[in-house]
Amino acid sequence: MNIYRQIKPRLIAQAAVVFAIAFAMKLYYSSSNVNDLGWILAPTTFLVELITGEQFWFESYAGYMNSDHSFLIADSCSGVNFLIMAFLVLCIMRLRKGLVTNVGWAFIPAAIAAAYVSTIAANTVRITVAMRLHRMSPDMIWINPEQLHRVEGIFIYFGFLMFLFTFAESLEDAGPRRNLLRQSLIPLSIYWFITLGIPIINGAYRQGANFWEHSIFVLLTPTILILPLVAIRAIRRRRTSSSRGIGSFRYS
Repeated sequence: MNIYRQIKPRLIAQAAVVFAIAFAMKLYYSSSNVNDLGWILAPTTFLVELITGEQFWFESYAGYMNSDHSFLIADSCSGVNFLIMAFLVLCIMRLRKGLVTNVGWAFIPAAIAAAYVSTIAANTVRITVAMRLHRMSPDMIWINPEQLHRVEGIFIYFGFLMFLFTFAESLEDAGPRRNLLRQSLIPLSIYWFITLGIPIINGAYRQGANFWEHSIFVLLTPTILILPLVAIRAIRRRRTSSSRGIGSFRYS
């Protein structure tokens, strides 16, 4: 009996539910304000306070403001786009596995929970680092603050997305490691679609030079982050192969 025929209807249904949830989250985020996002901003702010030692107070329709009014955690800091990306990465990995074996429905709520926790962690790191950079002397920064904030956000969010992807993959696949560059296309494609594809569809390109500058950062920064990881894995694989070859030679 053909296993693909067995799992195809379930797989299609699961994929439809996954993308419907992602679409619903995006639609909700597009029409929400900071008052609607306490479920993700409040725990993020709590962890930022814990790490930095600063105190924040919530101001309705503005966000969480620190005591000296120098830093605001607003709705743009919620990381809901990252939440959607993390959810899609985890679900697509399971759906891909569903091509060869049956996969239960439990992966969807599990992916939501894992994506939520990952988003809180990524938000906390990003905001903590942003606060440190905000207090740096301008003479120590070689690009303007807006560009620095953009690069920092892309680097941290995509870095967390790659970590989540590789960690989840290591739990699922105990076999030999496959090509990291090829596998990185999953988180990379999702990241580019959410951060560039959807804005382009919505007409963000009409903003002109500012949007295209942002696009260059979004395209280049993840690539720069991936290449060292690919190089490190290639070196490790080569060393492992060499040590195995030496061992075999000695044994013979």
